[in-house]
Amino acid sequence: MAIQGILSVSDLNRYIKLVLEKENRLQDVWVCGEISNFTHHSSGHMYFTLKDKQSRIKVVMFASYNRFLRFLPKDGAKAIVRGSISAFERDGAYQLYAKEMQPDGLGSLYLAFEQLKEKLAQEGLFAPERKRPLPRFPKRVGVVTSPTGAAIRDICTTIRRRFPQAEIVLAPAVVQGAEAPASIISALRIINQQANIDVLIVGRGGGSIEELWAFNDERVARAIAASMIPVISAVGHETDVTIADFVADVRAATPTAAAELAVPHYLEWVERVRQFDARIQRAVLNRIADQHKRLNQLSNSYAMRQPERRLEEAAERLDRAQLRMKQSMKHLLTLRKERYERLDQRIKRYRLADQVGERRKQVLTVRARLDERMRRRLTEQQMAFSARVAQLDALSPLKVMQRGFSLVYAEGQIVKSVEQFATGDRLVVRLSDGSATARVEQIDREEKPNGTQENGPRD
Repeated sequence: MAIQGILSVSDLNRYIKLVLEKENRLQDVWVCGEISNFTHHSSGHMYFTLKDKQSRIKVVMFASYNRFLRFLPKDGAKAIVRGSISAFERDGAYQLYAKEMQPDGLGSLYLAFEQLKEKLAQEGLFAPERKRPLPRFPKRVGVVTSPTGAAIRDICTTIRRRFPQAEIVLAPAVVQGAEAPASIISALRIINQQANIDVLIVGRGGGSIEELWAFNDERVARAIAASMIPVISAVGHETDVTIADFVADVRAATPTAAAELAVPHYLEWVERVRQFDARIQRAVLNRIADQHKRLNQLSNSYAMRQPERRLEEAAERLDRAQLRMKQSMKHLLTLRKERYERLDQRIKRYRLADQVGERRKQVLTVRARLDERMRRRLTEQQMAFSARVAQLDALSPLKVMQRGFSLVYAEGQIVKSVEQFATGDRLVVRLSDGSATARVEQIDREEKPNGTQENGPRD
């Protein structure tokens, strides 16, 4: 967006705001500093300044975001703030619009925690559809924790109290310090190689964020996600949240709570079995009482006092029903016969007449088409005949003779050459309007091209 011409103050401030908001790097920044001039407005919004030794920046945190804060900001406190940079057009000042805020004591650890959490969430490791249900009655419970800590004692005590039938299999691991991630991963691998482990508890007792940091390690999170056994995470106290809690199939607030989730309380199931047994007994007794009552009612009923009479009544009803059925069948046959006859008459009267009429129409239509075709054919033949007659008339010898030609016959044959007759022969000359008889007085022959006569005079 280029600046052209003279701008008003509002236009300039608006342009600066658009420039800041188009810069992606400024739309998700982490800033740490000391809080000053803190004001919590009656609207719920928070306004304060974040400063260090050289600079300061104004910060706004709206009520929709600050209601999730786990601490109360105050002047002089150090904090790390996440948000976006934009400009307030009215004052022409840029400021930080905060979305998250934590005490600066967490520092880089909290930032690393959030970044790893976002990364694994995008990969789908926290997806609800990959969470597996816990078995209801596990026979073997695996535990990955320190063998000397309070967590293993709480877990063992709770499981033995609630479900003593379950066997506890411990995979000892270091749960604090630089060696902890590799130790936890090794213990997870070992426990997954054991046979018939139904559920797995991974965790430790409470501590600072630094002490619990092994359970925020990316390698540990991926090892938990790759476990073939359903995993319950039990890290720290109820307020402590680690990456392992998000990756595990179930999160427990404490190791004791994890043990309670892993196994049922056998006394509860004993009580439930007792209640089921009592309900079954009551149901059976009620059913027996109902059947006994029904049996007494049947025993005292009229049918049981005179069963022969009931049979006789049933036989009489059967006879009456059979008679009604015969009458109904006869009546039905009569109705069907009458209906058939009516239909037959209708077919004879209407259908046959309709068919004849239809066929007559078809015949008339075909006849009309044949007449039309015959007329066309006759016209075509007449035209062809007229053309042939005209052609024959044009070729007729009579037409030729009308132009002055004639035909000569000798002894009934047409004469084509002087060689066919001799002097003194009688000839018949045919003209267009009659004929005449002539006698040959002289024969003149035409000479050939070489000057010789074709034939000498005939005697």
